[in-house]
Amino acid sequence: MDAAPIPAHSELPATSVMSAAAHAYGAAFEASPLGMLVLDPQSDRVLDANLPACRLLGYDREALREMAMSALHPGQLPALIVFTEAVLTKGRYWTRSLIPRHATGRELQIEYQGALLPGDPVRLLLTIIDLEERRRHDVDTEADAYVRGGIAEWQQVERFFRDVERENQLILRAAGEGIYGVNAEGKTTFVNPAAERMLGWKAEELVGKDIHSMVHHTHADGRPYPGHDCPIYGAFRDGRVHTVENEVFWRKDGKPFWVEYTSTPIHDRGAVVGAVVVFRDVSHKREAEEKLRAALEEVENLRQRLELENAYLQEEIRLEGKHRGIIGRSAAIQSILRQIELVAPTDATVLVTGESGTGKELIARAIHEASSRSSRPLIRVNCAAIPRELFESEFFGHVRGAFTGALRDRVGRFELADGGTLFLDEVGEIPPELQGKLLRVLQEGQFERVGEERTRKVDVRVIAATNRDLKQEVRLGRFREDLYFRLNVVPIESVALRERREDIPLLAQHFLQGANRKLKTDHLRLTEGDVRRLMQYDWPGNVRELENVIERAAILARDGRLRIVLPESSSAPQDHAAPVSDQTRPALLTEEERRARDRANIIAALQACNGKIFGPGGAAELLDVKPTTLASRIKALNIRVERQPRRQAGRQQAG
Repeated sequence: MDAAPIPAHSELPATSVMSAAAHAYGAAFEASPLGMLVLDPQSDRVLDANLPACRLLGYDREALREMAMSALHPGQLPALIVFTEAVLTKGRYWTRSLIPRHATGRELQIEYQGALLPGDPVRLLLTIIDLEERRRHDVDTEADAYVRGGIAEWQQVERFFRDVERENQLILRAAGEGIYGVNAEGKTTFVNPAAERMLGWKAEELVGKDIHSMVHHTHADGRPYPGHDCPIYGAFRDGRVHTVENEVFWRKDGKPFWVEYTSTPIHDRGAVVGAVVVFRDVSHKREAEEKLRAALEEVENLRQRLELENAYLQEEIRLEGKHRGIIGRSAAIQSILRQIELVAPTDATVLVTGESGTGKELIARAIHEASSRSSRPLIRVNCAAIPRELFESEFFGHVRGAFTGALRDRVGRFELADGGTLFLDEVGEIPPELQGKLLRVLQEGQFERVGEERTRKVDVRVIAATNRDLKQEVRLGRFREDLYFRLNVVPIESVALRERREDIPLLAQHFLQGANRKLKTDHLRLTEGDVRRLMQYDWPGNVRELENVIERAAILARDGRLRIVLPESSSAPQDHAAPVSDQTRPALLTEEERRARDRANIIAALQACNGKIFGPGGAAELLDVKPTTLASRIKALNIRVERQPRRQAGRQQAG
């Protein structure tokens, strides 16, 4: 006889099979608490099933009687054949390798115990043991044994925790941290008032309950938190202290809060009987840390952005040419460019002289960009704008507490320019008492911050600029002679615009292009008449004044025509196409007369502004010049600035 099961229909009529089953299996089959199947190995058919088997597999009895055994075990035919062959050969056999599929599709963990039924045809009786149910029974059996044999021990543990709570009642009530105890079964034994306030539960609602399932059941991201993973319970499993800094507890109202906690095991006569948990609410601390982290990320993003912008601007400067901003074809400009080419590769100190507005800073930048220090910064210091008492701090820096208002350390301009270039604009304004310290830095490359004894070394190239006659200042005792010679290693004169009039058309066109970009237009053009008028003006404000005139003309333009407005001067604008008679030609002014006119004009502006030079409504804004330029002219013309008290000025106006 071929004993192997084959997936085929039974050769016996269904009625005879059912009647045979009912006759052969009897009351024991029907009344057994264990699931049982009768199997025909020849036809791979389930001949019958009792009610426990139906409940376990999820099918009714009639459905099982019509099923193939292999259909209950999809994909497991080889294992099914091996098992039935073993039962047929040995008479009895068992296996846990076969995994039947529940009617819902769920896999079942079971053990089959097979026995060969006597008679012909061959039939097998399979007893089904639910392993999950067996494990539950084992646990219940162990618990029952524990309860029967350990009541006294459990009561002793309970007394121990009551003693702990009673003896430490004052501490528990006074503590600001939440404190609660759990026994070895995870049940809460006591809860202090701080824990009640933070958790929102009353002590009587928690004592005797599984506190993990009430306050610690879920992670912050919503994932379930199984009790066997909980470090609190781990303390009485492994006997070690567990400290956690980044988890959440859940309040009674269902809201989480961030906590730090420590779970410390409690020993009684050498055995771990539970744990005491101390926790604190760190939500505010975490929020502050998150804000700090976000701020630091923002600072880092800004730093990276500034680095990229700096790299872009540096590249843009290099692409625009070696001598950015120096425009002109005159012999004077070509001479300046040649001097820049010669001095730039060296570290020699350069003194740029010339009237205000002639572009002394552009020359300094051109020297820096053409030097080997171009990758480092060019730091500009306007010496005319620094209060006398802050000169030393501005140049050399200070340490915290060096003087009133020095709330933190400050880096001076020399340190900022280390490895690069320091441009000292209006160098003639440096107070005499500081000129010696500046000389020392230039000669030795060393200085001390204000309030600090430590000597610092720097590698700085200095380019100075002035509109003063420093030789005359030396003769008058207002400027140190040794400092003058130290600065004047390579002198470069920035020529006045009236001495290179042939460059005016190029400069005017350059400034007009800039004005067109600002105003987002491209239709404004210079006419020949405009150029002639510009070239006839003497430009006391030099290139800066020319730029202001062109920008103002672009703003005032109507119908595409520039409206160039020039101040009255010794060479008022004239049209060469219309000859000027001797009677209409304006009178020429001597240098002394021009200075007197400028002096009177500045005094009038100061009186109108009540002596105010800088800021909105100041004389510099009224005269349309830079405040530093006006301050230099005031000193050069020896004008005394006087301001009336506000109350007195108000009475005079009222009168």
